[in-house]
Amino acid sequence: MVQNRFDLESYLKERSKKVEKVLKKYFPKEKDYGKRVISAGKYSVFAGGKRLRPILCLVGCEIVDGDWEKILLFAAGIECIHTYSLIHDDLPCMDDDDFRRGKPSCHKAFDEATAMLAGDGLQALAFQFFTHPDLVKNVNKTRLLKAIHVISKAVGFEGMVGGQMVDLLMEGKKGTARILKWIHLNKTVRLIEASILSGALLGGGNSQALKALSSYGKNLGFAFQIVDDLLDILGDEKKLGKKTYSDIKKQKLTYPALFGIEKTKKLAQKYTEKAISALKPFGERAQPLKAIAEFMLNRVY
Repeated sequence: MVQNRFDLESYLKERSKKVEKVLKKYFPKEKDYGKRVISAGKYSVFAGGKRLRPILCLVGCEIVDGDWEKILLFAAGIECIHTYSLIHDDLPCMDDDDFRRGKPSCHKAFDEATAMLAGDGLQALAFQFFTHPDLVKNVNKTRLLKAIHVISKAVGFEGMVGGQMVDLLMEGKKGTARILKWIHLNKTVRLIEASILSGALLGGGNSQALKALSSYGKNLGFAFQIVDDLLDILGDEKKLGKKTYSDIKKQKLTYPALFGIEKTKKLAQKYTEKAISALKPFGERAQPLKAIAEFMLNRVY
């Protein structure tokens, strides 16, 4: 008897719709004198995207037997943080990208100053969501504080901001594998790991579960970023929604630049396998996370 494969597409679509619904419900209304910057933030948040990080938060909660629907506001906050980082990442003073998710970047659709403020506003909105009364009444307060701490550290000086800084500093320079790993760990991996960890914290996960999910998140994050590096060379611009070869033009320190395409593919495979291996304690409950890891890898195969 052949077992039915896990339907990841339907699963992601269902969870993504739930996150979208909450984002639409709680997003500030486009009115008064601040209308333009709210419109810019809304433009970027609803420009599409896989909603991977908020979905990981929801799965983290579900896998430890928590009620994931009670933490949708927290997951929506994570998406606001991710979108803010993309807006700032695309700015001319950063990576200078004109397209994101198949549409003009925020600074192209509006202007640079508006885009910068829209990113700032989305970061603040994330913490508004994290502390919203509609969320606070549904979760353990101590665990909520821990989850907020985990996210804030992942996106600050010891995480995404630090990683982005070194990424910029290394443009056009000869880097090492150690520096490259540090950049990816902080720029990308920390938030992916924090997304699933925060969900598990809010769902009441014990230390053993948190340790296993931390390992999964870290390895998934590395696999995700390595595949992203490969897609800049091997990807389809229409599917990606942005220009390819941008890393090469900017002389970015990437895995293909340092190791070549074939070795980089093997590294992506290795991190994916390590991520899946970390899920053993959860048995069949880990099907969604296993499927997400395989989906991430197969974007370049």
